[in-house]
Amino acid sequence: ALLYMPPQASATAPAPLVVFSHGIGGSRQGYSHLGRHWAANGWASLHVQHPGSDSRLWTGSPWLLMSRMQQAAQESEALARVLDLRHALDAALAHPQLGPRLDAQRVAAAGHSYGANTVLLASGAAVPRQGQVLPLADPRIRAAVVISAPPFHGESDPAAILGALRLPMLHITSVGDDIRIPGYRSTAADRVALYRMTGSPDKALVVYRDGAHSMFTDRLSPGGEAHNANVKRANQALTLAFLDRVFHQNTQAWAAWPEHHGALLAEWEGPLWDQKNR
Repeated sequence: ALLYMPPQASATAPAPLVVFSHGIGGSRQGYSHLGRHWAANGWASLHVQHPGSDSRLWTGSPWLLMSRMQQAAQESEALARVLDLRHALDAALAHPQLGPRLDAQRVAAAGHSYGANTVLLASGAAVPRQGQVLPLADPRIRAAVVISAPPFHGESDPAAILGALRLPMLHITSVGDDIRIPGYRSTAADRVALYRMTGSPDKALVVYRDGAHSMFTDRLSPGGEAHNANVKRANQALTLAFLDRVFHQNTQAWAAWPEHHGALLAEWEGPLWDQKNR
């Protein structure tokens, strides 16, 4: 894992923590624009590496790439990712030097694409197997940032799975947010539908206009360079405002965010936002 640590964090003033899960074919280095921004504003950011669905998928024969991608999207890997996140969080909080500088009572999870599914599972999505709900929820996680979440493919009742979620949640997508893995294709409409099914009484949705699925990584060109850069800056402000609202009851930046970034948006809704579906 990769940890971005606020320099001012100490044992007497520990930093709140965001644990981040990358998308399929990604890595712990792929979302530094978020990790660095959070750390510069007082939040430690722990970025998990997921062997089996990380950037090593791009190595090997290009003719077998789709096969490797589909294998990485299987249920066994989805469940292993939740354990990756849990083990990384365990290790960080138990670390003799770093652990005392992290606040285990203020932990959020964030993820992009496949990582957003990982976050949903770790946040309390109730996946049934053999008459029981899989024990995936991590009680240390108190809020979630869900970027470009794919549907729960193959599940007969996704509304029941997502309806079990109760944590404060921020869902982010864009109009051009398409996933094109054969057998796992989805669009922005699927991400909005997933948001609607989540049961949290405290949830918000942001849909950027235009854009692309990989615009939310560190890549600079998807969605157009100017729009990409604007969305990154808006997302930095948005996610920080959400975290500060949930954990520090500071609502000023959150309430002002749509006014500052409305030109980038196709749709938004959520607590404390008066304008919706614009």
